[in-house]
Amino acid sequence: MATAAFKGDPVTLTGTELKVGDEAPDFTLQGQDLSDVTWEDFPTKTVIVLAVPSLDTSVCALEAKRFNEEVAEDERVECLVVSMDLPFAAKRFCGAENAENIHTASDHRDASFGKAYGCLIEGGPLDRILTRAVFVAGPAGTLKHVEYCSEISEHPDYEAALKAARA
Repeated sequence: MATAAFKGDPVTLTGTELKVGDEAPDFTLQGQDLSDVTWEDFPTKTVIVLAVPSLDTSVCALEAKRFNEEVAEDERVECLVVSMDLPFAAKRFCGAENAENIHTASDHRDASFGKAYGCLIEGGPLDRILTRAVFVAGPAGTLKHVEYCSEISEHPDYEAALKAARA
């Protein structure tokens, strides 16, 4: 099981820890327009999937904006930002930040993404929030990069994720 901490205090993660080479688990999330978002929406692209606690926090906002800029430069790569934020909040964020190159989706319905990807926090002040993690899956659905950030309040390794996505 992956481990993480929030400002130095350990948090408990539920679900299965994924590794490079694993098949990316299926998911059904809720998009900004309240429609379902699944892997089928990304059939031919490499996808950077960001699990974030909330787009209403500074690190998550900066992370989403950075990947929004990065994927704009490569037509082969898309980015999906997953949080427990309601779709309305994600839509507001994307509009306010002109984040037109990322997709956002919410796991608020049943936390199935968080469980399948091993990044759902259980207990404590962040109960039912996603830990910060980055997954890169190729068009065939195989994970090319996996990073569970050891400290939730810190940024992921942008360069490693981008290198995997562009390889």
